[in-house]
Amino acid sequence: MGTDMGLSAEYYLEQLTAEAARLREVAQLGLEAPVPSCPGWTVETVVRHVAQVYLHKVEVLKLGALPKPWPPEGIDEHDAFELYDEGLAAVIAALKQAGTTQQTWTFSPKDTTTGFWYRRMALETVVHRIDAELAHDVVTPIAAELALDGIDELLYPSLGGPWWDESWTKYPIDATLRITAEGRSWTVGADATSVTVTQGSEGDSAAEIYGDPGSVYLWLFGRTGNEAIQTVGSEDVVQAFRGRLTEATQ
Repeated sequence: MGTDMGLSAEYYLEQLTAEAARLREVAQLGLEAPVPSCPGWTVETVVRHVAQVYLHKVEVLKLGALPKPWPPEGIDEHDAFELYDEGLAAVIAALKQAGTTQQTWTFSPKDTTTGFWYRRMALETVVHRIDAELAHDVVTPIAAELALDGIDELLYPSLGGPWWDESWTKYPIDATLRITAEGRSWTVGADATSVTVTQGSEGDSAAEIYGDPGSVYLWLFGRTGNEAIQTVGSEDVVQAFRGRLTEATQ
């Protein structure tokens, strides 16, 4: 299975490093601050979560499979910043050692290479950087190129993977919806048992969501309100789609 990376490995590593540094910088403003985008979380929860994600992916890259059991015993006893620094250094080293073409476990049926994790770690970090910034009301922009790539990844595999099944969702969708940002469009067709995601704006749609890349990406991820984007067409479809995405990315 070939790599499905949207951008270069070098770009992802640069973004991962920069976004991780910003997350740490903001977290130093106070670990106790509540995170409005993640009810029940504090900034310390975010820092520890990201650190564990990094360490988990180190093991995935080492084993080519999911580590079991996980997490390691005693991991919560570590200082939050020490754990974060350890995890970041380890995942960057593991990615560089693995390269982008080795076979490994991923959650994408279209990409089972180590390159998948370059992209995922950069995008994981940017979303949680935003969480920390929201907690301290110091939000800064996302690079447009990374945000567009994030929209692409969020639609597939996060939303449109083989696990699509509306038998459990609170937000059923039976419609076609379009997302547009900075000249790029994605058309999403969804029913009770399947979803298709295609590049472009061919065909009719029940609704369209559009705006600048960062705003659209954060709205899709549930990090901003409806004021951040613009829509045309059925508001019911738009809100059902937003709810479905929130479920898929929790």
